[in-house]
Amino acid sequence: MRTATRTRTRARTATPTPTRPARAWPLLALPASALQLFPPPALGSYSAAREDAQRAAVGVGTFPALPPGDPVDLSVAAFGSRAVYDSGRSLQGRTVRLTGFVTHGAGGTWYVTRLLVSCCAADATTNKVRVRSADAPATDTWVTVTGIWHPTGKPGSAAAGPPVLDATTVRQVEEPSDPYEKR
Repeated sequence: MRTATRTRTRARTATPTPTRPARAWPLLALPASALQLFPPPALGSYSAAREDAQRAAVGVGTFPALPPGDPVDLSVAAFGSRAVYDSGRSLQGRTVRLTGFVTHGAGGTWYVTRLLVSCCAADATTNKVRVRSADAPATDTWVTVTGIWHPTGKPGSAAAGPPVLDATTVRQVEEPSDPYEKR
């Protein structure tokens, strides 16, 4: 007899009420509509400053030679990888040109920064290069910095990062149509 009572109770509670899902749809559609009407701004210096942990070294090795001619246009991520992990020192003595937005650090240091995405802004990681020998523009200003790599430590060590660039020129530029670097 107990089994029959349990079965009837389960059957009554397992049947969904048809009006409950119909009431939930407007609540689910509201946030989606808000995102379409008011898209969030692009990530910037605030997002870059929130990333406290340094990424671990994926390995030290020799990178391919850079193309001939100076300055060499590099992404901030490519410059950072070469500066920190290239045991062949392919950046040594080369003039490079990087474009990114300005972020500030402790003690008056400043960085040219880019956010690197694999899929979308939600998975963005920060890449930044410390800039020396030039006055710091305002935070979030987009700049193109030309300069020479300043080695700071043994490749792959914590002392090798963040990479440093001795600037020869800093020029303010417009924000690119796609402000993110891609993997």
